Amino acid sequence: MTETGTHVYQFDARGLSKRLRHASIFAALESLDHGETMRFVNDHDPLPLLQQIQQRYGNQVQVNYVQRAAEGVVIDMLISIPGAETAAPARTSCCGGGCGG
Repeated sequence: MTETGTHVYQFDARGLSKRLRHASIFAALESLDHGETMRFVNDHDPLPLLQQIQQRYGNQVQVNYVQRAAEGVVIDMLISIPGAETAAPARTSCCGGGCGG
């Protein structure tokens, strides 16, 4: 996966072994944070994959076709984790620093 712009990472599935494709795609999606996008490039419309993504991630992955043509597709997959934009920052100690630990 290569970075193409701010928070957009290119994933070109055309060169991947069919045996490893879906596992690689799921791993790439799971490496993204809220608000980041994977720009997926493929030589065909991956309808079974999109069904698997919907079943596995629900509304956490928003799919938007950038290009849908006979020669290939480009799909932006935006990671949207409910509540992530308002989540409190992680604490570095058990009580927020009050106990010195």
